[in-house]
Amino acid sequence: MTFKAHITIMPHDAILDPQGKTVCSSLKDLHFSGVQSVRIGKHMVLEIESDSKKNAFALAEDACKKLLANQIMEKYEINIEG
Repeated sequence: MTFKAHITIMPHDAILDPQGKTVCSSLKDLHFSGVQSVRIGKHMVLEIESDSKKNAFALAEDACKKLLANQIMEKYEINIEG
């Protein structure tokens, strides 16, 4: 069975996000006055061949821990479709 793992990786809240601050400032310069803050991260979609949703999640989580996310600076969220 094929599953899709949607992975969102964001900096931890305590980590400064200079790219997000720059985008927020630029949005305010363009008169998007309601924007209070911006955090920038990554979104990935993995297609995983697995016999169960649980095993697909475990594989995606292992990939995050070993390669996709720097756990010192980033947190991740995994959603499995299929």
